[in-house]
Amino acid sequence: MSKQQLVNQELFDVKNSKIHGNGIYASIDIKKGTKIIEYVGNKVTKEEADIVSDRQLELAKGNKGIGEVYLFELNDTHDIDGNVGWNPARFINHSCEPNCEVEIENDKIWIVALKDIKKGKELSYDYGYDAEDFKDHKCKCGSENCFGYIVGEDYREDAKKKLAEVKK
Repeated sequence: MSKQQLVNQELFDVKNSKIHGNGIYASIDIKKGTKIIEYVGNKVTKEEADIVSDRQLELAKGNKGIGEVYLFELNDTHDIDGNVGWNPARFINHSCEPNCEVEIENDKIWIVALKDIKKGKELSYDYGYDAEDFKDHKCKCGSENCFGYIVGEDYREDAKKKLAEVKK
């Protein structure tokens, strides 16, 4: 854990999630605006990220929970490969109605409380996936307004149009 760069580790616990695999849960009440955890890992170029992604997706075929991709876009040239043991932030699941958001500052990716979060609640954020391959990513967040797919709020209209075209 020497590479661990977390803050406020007392704020969360990793447990099984109803959304997907493991999740991160508030261990105490968390106030809106609190930096909860830094998403850490190995800094890789976009080219390296493509290789990692392809390799992990190949491993995922037919294996539940094995080969999942934990790449996070840092900037135009680099991503963070969060598939490392010292990155519990990789267990934060997507939600269509998240209670956290992502803030990137000084080449660090922070998960920040979007609103007050009660002890025991699962932390989530909008993964922001585009509508390109959205059908490959079913959402299981269970929120009242779940879109059904892991698609970022900014891309949901495009995904709706693609779904309507298929129905024609």
